[in-house]
Amino acid sequence: MRILFCTDTYPPQVNGVSVVTALSVHGLRARGWECAVLAPRYPTGRARLSTLEPDEPELTTIASVPLPGYADIRLAMPRRAVARDLVRRFRPHVVHAATEFVIGRLGAWAAHADDVPLCTSYHTDFAKYTDAYGMPFLRDPVRRSIARFHRRAQRTFTPSESARADLAALGVSAVEVWGRGVDTTLFTPAKRSRVVRERIHAGHGFTFLHVGRLAAEKNVAVLITAFASLARSFPEGAVRLVVAGAGPSTAALRAQAGPGVSFLGNLDRHRELPALYASADAFLFASTTETLGLVILEAMASGLPVIATPAGGVAEHLRDGENGLAFPPDDSAACTAAMRRLVEDATLHQHLRSGALATASRRSWDSELDRLDRSYREVLTSPRGP
Repeated sequence: MRILFCTDTYPPQVNGVSVVTALSVHGLRARGWECAVLAPRYPTGRARLSTLEPDEPELTTIASVPLPGYADIRLAMPRRAVARDLVRRFRPHVVHAATEFVIGRLGAWAAHADDVPLCTSYHTDFAKYTDAYGMPFLRDPVRRSIARFHRRAQRTFTPSESARADLAALGVSAVEVWGRGVDTTLFTPAKRSRVVRERIHAGHGFTFLHVGRLAAEKNVAVLITAFASLARSFPEGAVRLVVAGAGPSTAALRAQAGPGVSFLGNLDRHRELPALYASADAFLFASTTETLGLVILEAMASGLPVIATPAGGVAEHLRDGENGLAFPPDDSAACTAAMRRLVEDATLHQHLRSGALATASRRSWDSELDRLDRSYREVLTSPRGP
């Protein structure tokens, strides 16, 4: 069986969508599928997803340019001929458009042109991004565009029940909740490292961690404000906040941050990030726009209690008092109060740590990839939609 993934983000770019797409490719190849990928061309070249994979899937790239104001995101050129020729040469049994932008739409167009079954992914609620970027007037047009895109697919995959409900409200009915996995061999408390704690100047202090893009929709400013309030009531060095990731908000967040906050930039997902997770003491997350929040599961698998806003996909994993602590959207005071509870109550911290590990242990990627394999085969044997 052959499958073509068409995606506007892929390694070496690291985000939830690129990680899940690359893991899908790796997992399907292990299950006997031939895979090809159509992705943007990155100036830094391609990073291997896993050292366990001796060779790479077929990769075709399209020239891209940086998004103005956010250079890490690449905008591919609308090369229809590249997508069409790849479909006709590779002859996939399924085309999976993993994103709703240029390359995802090229893949959907080529699939329909050659009468190949189409699957799509709904990873990101871009309609909510319009509020974060001060353009609420675009919310409805974005929702209509997303609805048209996914209604053309035989099946749409999304990682949360809340996202499935959003799609149902848009008239997208053929939706499967999939992709809520975490690699518990890569992300594990066993990778806690004294060397890493020394490198991030954690010492004996209680260290909070945030991992993710530094962009408006992630609400990292709420965490910076909450930590500043917490730090004022403790001796110097008793608490720390480490921020891993980069994005258009980096400069503003650095300017806002006070003592005790460190910015690490983007880290290698396999060589650096697992040890960083495991070497922290708790994880912070303030985004309200996630369909999954992959970093939440990675933190839990690393043994970190999570302090987060229970919105979207995050709400399906965060259990207040069981594996973490919840705070309302944009409420930095409530976030500070939750942070203080963890710092001052060692028994609570250990209880939530155990709950986080238990949550992650139920989210195996192997079982998710088995389900994906079966789902594609169902698409191939089901009657075709309009």
